[in-house]
Amino acid sequence: MTADPTSPLAAWTDRLAALAPALTVAERPFRAQLTVRVSDPSAIEAMGSALGVAFPPVPCTFTSGSGPFGDLEVLWLGPDEFLVVASPGLQVPIEDALRAARGSARGSVVDTSAQRTTVVLEGAHVRDVLAHGCSVDLHPSSAPVGTCVQTLLARTGIILQVTGEDRFAVLVRSSFAGYLAAWLSDACMEYRT
Repeated sequence: MTADPTSPLAAWTDRLAALAPALTVAERPFRAQLTVRVSDPSAIEAMGSALGVAFPPVPCTFTSGSGPFGDLEVLWLGPDEFLVVASPGLQVPIEDALRAARGSARGSVVDTSAQRTTVVLEGAHVRDVLAHGCSVDLHPSSAPVGTCVQTLLARTGIILQVTGEDRFAVLVRSSFAGYLAAWLSDACMEYRT
């Protein structure tokens, strides 16, 4: 008998809840994540059709929608690198669909689900808190909704998504999640009045 998995931030639930109202923090663990490397435009289009969500047409952005695999997002991370993120447990069917749609085009589809956890940050001070440890310009004119970038937050490699006016998703390596939670607790201190 195997035990249920424990999320990387399970021990931080109460401490992160105490950051409200300055910042609302919610972990979304165990999401399906597939790294796709492909540069062939027809393969990219076919993969989007298979998912029911087109791949983003502009670098450092993401698309989202609902298709045969439910709600999912496709993030453009590099010249030929994308990340497909979906509900937990869908890694295998999504990987199979992407591989079939890619056909003979050069590239790869790799399940990287266990690598990261997702932390959703929301609140009026979210951009201020993130600015304490992130060098990316987070002003809405520079980082509008739909933006995603690979960057550092408090010296930790992350993927940062702007998912709403005052809402961000941070994809962080599971082994650094506790460090990030401690940093967020400290960075929120001045906004918790």
